[in-house]
Amino acid sequence: MAKRKTPRLVAQPDAVRIVPLHGYASQQHLVAAAPAKLTYRKGPLLKAVEVFTIFWGNGWKTKPQSETIAKLNGFFDFILASPLVDQLSEYNTGAFPIGHGRRTGSATIPTGSPGTSVTDSALQAFLKQQIAAAKVPKTTANTLYFIYLPPGVRVVMGGSSSCQAFCGYHNAIGSRVFYAVMPYPGCAGCAGELAIFDALTSTSSHELCEAITDPIPGLGWYDDANGEIGDICAWQTKKVGAYTVQLEWSNKASACV
Repeated sequence: MAKRKTPRLVAQPDAVRIVPLHGYASQQHLVAAAPAKLTYRKGPLLKAVEVFTIFWGNGWKTKPQSETIAKLNGFFDFILASPLVDQLSEYNTGAFPIGHGRRTGSATIPTGSPGTSVTDSALQAFLKQQIAAAKVPKTTANTLYFIYLPPGVRVVMGGSSSCQAFCGYHNAIGSRVFYAVMPYPGCAGCAGELAIFDALTSTSSHELCEAITDPIPGLGWYDDANGEIGDICAWQTKKVGAYTVQLEWSNKASACV
């Protein structure tokens, strides 16, 4: 019998790692290409995620944004040891059993403002600079940096931008540095029918669960037709404790849960 070749692992394009706009997500849900079924692609998972939050820009120094920092950190302190993370255990693998995580800290960095528009490559350079300068912790196998931008800053990735095509995304620098980018939801497409803070927690939970189960987009748990665990359920929300989070796809239930 011929020896079976091991498929080459190739990260998926930008479109699969984003939170889409509210209206666009609803349209996609109606025209789903095929029944969803995530399959494991042999890449790493974050088995005990260590979230570090970064608030970049002068806009975080004034109210109400300055008050949002503590609220978002409180969200992570609760949600990383909550039933939202527990439900991801169905995607355990031998090498990567998924358990509770923790927030390892937070930094507000007003210097070197991102301006009114910032690219993903500039965000990667910023993150690498902060790691090198020891302003944020060195990366581990479970580190996930969450970079929050203040109001008025457009994020550009590939050929699209925030509030035009997406509301957040996660990505990887090489195979070791994992991060999520959270533009401020200052448009109807990124707030939907939610209050600003609830839009932030919903989008953050979307990217958190995707980064845990697919930290290098397309190399963890992924569906060729429907994307990652959060893409399939975009903008469908529930309450976990006091927080609004997004539903995530369950292979076991064949539904968003």
